[in-house]
Amino acid sequence: MSGQRNSAGAGVYQLENGYWGYRFVVTVNGKRKAQKRVKDEKGNPYKTEKQAARARVLAIEKEQNKLLLPPQQEIIRKTVKEVYKEYCEKGRNGKAYTTIKKQDSLWKNHLQERFGNRYIDEITVAEIQDYLAELYYTDNRAYSYTESFLKMFYLIFGQAYSRNYISVDSYNKLCVNKDTKIHMPKLKTDDDLDIVYFNEKQIEQLDNYFKGTNAETAYMLGKYCGLRINECYGLKWSNVDLKDGFITIDRQMQYQEGLIKLVSLKTRNARRKVYMCSKLKEYLAEARRQQEKDKKELALQRQQNQTFIQDLNGEQVSSLELVNSLPNGKIQTVNSMKYHSRTLQHEQNIMFKYHYLRHTYGTNLAVLNTPEHLLCNQMGHSNSQVTHRYYIAVSEKGIDELLNNLEKM
Repeated sequence: MSGQRNSAGAGVYQLENGYWGYRFVVTVNGKRKAQKRVKDEKGNPYKTEKQAARARVLAIEKEQNKLLLPPQQEIIRKTVKEVYKEYCEKGRNGKAYTTIKKQDSLWKNHLQERFGNRYIDEITVAEIQDYLAELYYTDNRAYSYTESFLKMFYLIFGQAYSRNYISVDSYNKLCVNKDTKIHMPKLKTDDDLDIVYFNEKQIEQLDNYFKGTNAETAYMLGKYCGLRINECYGLKWSNVDLKDGFITIDRQMQYQEGLIKLVSLKTRNARRKVYMCSKLKEYLAEARRQQEKDKKELALQRQQNQTFIQDLNGEQVSSLELVNSLPNGKIQTVNSMKYHSRTLQHEQNIMFKYHYLRHTYGTNLAVLNTPEHLLCNQMGHSNSQVTHRYYIAVSEKGIDELLNNLEKM
């Protein structure tokens, strides 16, 4: 280390590598604090004398303020396992069933072994960043799946902070400070988070394939309303208003403990009115008329084949009340589309996921310049940033519109 240079004040010195550092000692009300630093909180060296001097002044002010504060309540040491257990017991009341199952799966299959017996106050930002990078880059986990772990860390540290198991400084560094908090690894250049949609040729193939099948109604609802698959198969006829042309989405179908149930939607914004085009209204009106015929012609079969499932209010409801029940009364579930996905891939080389109909619906409306707030409402998004992705997705229709505009220039 070279000698000190005092032009910026005592306590600032230059290192042999040319970078700078600082040191100081402060005493307030009899309390003494010494500190020495050669890098900032992000691990970057101080490149200039002025930079180090400014950092020293801020650090002194911070320590003086801390020493002047009344003594903080003593931190209670808890392991990550103890914090998560407490969160499960007291911190997630009202969470959706699927959210609870997902959290427990991440904990039992991954986090418990790696972090469970560690004290929560000794976990650092660096090791969490290393763990997320390992999941994403080394284990090749999906970006969205890796993001689930980030959310788990946030909720565990939030629980710990609320119970005084970590200090305010530690919590801010882990979860609040923009420059230091834990965050997702940089997205791989070849990772695909784009909207996946069907082009016009594929839609024509899908129209021909689904016409007349048991899944035609579900297909039409995905194509013309952008419903999620759980919303589609949980739809009751009482929620379809053919007169005014809208569908009320207020529940979804889920498997819980091996049973089919109609349960609440995951978010408040998912509850919505979805308006129908004339083609879908005509299709559903005809389906309704056909159902009335089936009630008479297949009455005994329908009575024998119907399934009673638990509805949103806890009461039992017949599968005959669902839009996607079969003519003979048998129930259709979210698994009913799996056969069609396999068939379309093998026979027509179309990678079909029901959710891609939702992507196609959103992309087409965005290309047609539907106001973003209206599309957000139709899709049932809780975050407008999710909706915005449809406006920047590159589709064939969008490219055609772009070329037309370029010609107009």
